[in-house]
This record gives sequence, C-alpha cells and structure tokens, in this order.
Amino acid sequence: MTIREQLELWEKDYLSPYATLSMHSRGREREEEQCDIRPVFQRDRDRILHCKSFRRLKDKTQVFLTPEGDHYRTRLTHTLEVSQNARTIAKALRLNEDLVEAIALGHDLGHTPFGHAGERALDRICPYGFEHNVQSVRTVERLEKGGQGLNLTAEVRDGILNHQMASMPFTLEGKIVRLSDKIAYIHHDMDDAIRGGILTERDVPREIGDVIGYTTGERLDHFIHDIVTTSFETDDIRMSGPVADAMQKLRSFMFERVYQNPEAKSEESKAEMLVETLYIHYLKHFEELPADMRRMVDTGEPAEKIVCDYISAMTDRFAIAVYEELYIPKSWHG
Repeated sequence: MTIREQLELWEKDYLSPYATLSMHSRGREREEEQCDIRPVFQRDRDRILHCKSFRRLKDKTQVFLTPEGDHYRTRLTHTLEVSQNARTIAKALRLNEDLVEAIALGHDLGHTPFGHAGERALDRICPYGFEHNVQSVRTVERLEKGGQGLNLTAEVRDGILNHQMASMPFTLEGKIVRLSDKIAYIHHDMDDAIRGGILTERDVPREIGDVIGYTTGERLDHFIHDIVTTSFETDDIRMSGPVADAMQKLRSFMFERVYQNPEAKSEESKAEMLVETLYIHYLKHFEELPADMRRMVDTGEPAEKIVCDYISAMTDRFAIAVYEELYIPKSWHG
C-alpha cells in the first residue's frame, strides 16, 4: 500500500462524514497517473503554489494602489489570509484541509493588476466581459504551463469558480473558502484603512460592534468561531443570522467609507485608463504578444480574450512599465 493510499484511508476514518474525500474526487479533465505520496487535493495545492500566476500575486493590488508603507496587503497576502482562515475552519469541522487550501490559494490567480479597478476596465472594454473568478479558472485550465494548464481536480476548479457570494460551490470545502474570502477582505481592508488614516476603530457603528466586536482582531475571531459553531456536524457551512446580518452591515459600511472613498480610491480612474489603453494597443498590435499567446488564435480563441489574458496576468509594476515604454518619451521616464 502506498503512502497516498494510507493517507486516503486516514481521511476516510478520521474526517467528518460530510467531508470531501480525496479517494472520491470527481477527477481531472485529463487522466494521469496518481502520485504515490500525495492525495489529489494536496497535489493540486502544490501545483498552484509553484505556478507562475501565484508568484505574480505578490505585486498585484488588493485595495490600496501604491500605498505609502510596507504593511499594506497585496493580492498574495490576501490569498494567504483566506487560506489560513479556511484551514482553521476546516480543521475544526474535520473537513478536507488540502482541498480548502488548494481552492483558497487558487481563487484569485486570474485577478488583474490594480485590483478591482483593472477588473472593471477589462469588463467594460472587452466584448466578452471579464470576471476574475472565471479568469482564475481559465488560468489553471488553459494558460498555465505554456497552454497545458494545471489539470486540477473538478472540486478545486469548482471552488475557484464559485468563490464569490453570487454563486455556490458543490463541496463544503468550497463553501468555507467562499466565506473565508469575505471575512479576510473585510478584516484586512479595515485594518489597512485604519493604518492609512481613513478610519478609526471608533467609526464602527455600535449596531455592528455590539454583535461582532470593536477591533479587527475581535471581529475575525468572532466570525470564525460563529461559522464553526453554526456549521458543526451539519451538511452546510453558514453563519448564524445575527452574525451574517452584522457582516452584511459591516460590508456596506466598508463600501461607503473605504471602497468608494474618494481619498482611498483617487488613483483608480488612472489605473482603469491605463488598462484600457493597453487593451486597445494590443488589440491593434496583436503581433507584439508573446508567441505562445498568439498561437491561441489557431485554436479558435478570440483575439479579445487573448489580450485580456495577457493584461490580466500583468503585475501592477509590469503594467506601468509597459505603459511607460509605449507612451512616455524615454527622457521623461522616472
């Protein structure tokens, strides 16, 4: 018996009856030989961790563009916080930690430079639209490894696709990541807003603070404990009514005070213009794209989607450098 098979039996004996077992995975789009050490979801996690699109997250905006200071979140640190929240919940509920970690690490691989400003720009200008969750799946299925993709399991791809609140994954592990994503960004975006002087802890309305706490640490702890307590030994992942209501009110508060704050978002219109300008440029000069991306046309991929693939993969820094190279006289650089 291989080590993988022993681990699969351990999952069967130890994990909750509601857990997604590695041995029962719906499989990959392309069949491949099993690893003798790692179950399938652990293998998926490793593939995501080592892929190029994961490394690029370190230079992609989370919320605050070009912040002054070293301690603001990036898309990579957001991803790691989502993963940690999800693993804590999964371990407490005896669900599959490897699966939640794989989904969490992969959920934002398709995100644009400049956060949601870049996403809005591509969605507005591309006739096929653009959604970062759909692009994340496209990244792992079509774009990574020179067009081969990562060949991830169905459960991981489903969790990545359905991590937004408008949709629902088919595994409990995917549902954990879906809530962990919201918990993470509400928690760390408020922390960053306080660090940036946009908010103070005292600004949190009492009707919210009385339910889930008045500090970022208290709220994060309360969210996680509430999900574990409410979901324990059930075939669902959910919050209690009062906490879910408080989270929605806190999210509305963050949209009003941070996400739509003119001071916090003053540079976003410039970022959107930059992304749209690059899109128009590469659609007119398709020959400037890397050769492996140009060849995707031969498989029936529309040029507009391929240009979106190229731009959405850029880091903030690379997008700015390309824009400067194309449109700023060299004597004016820097």
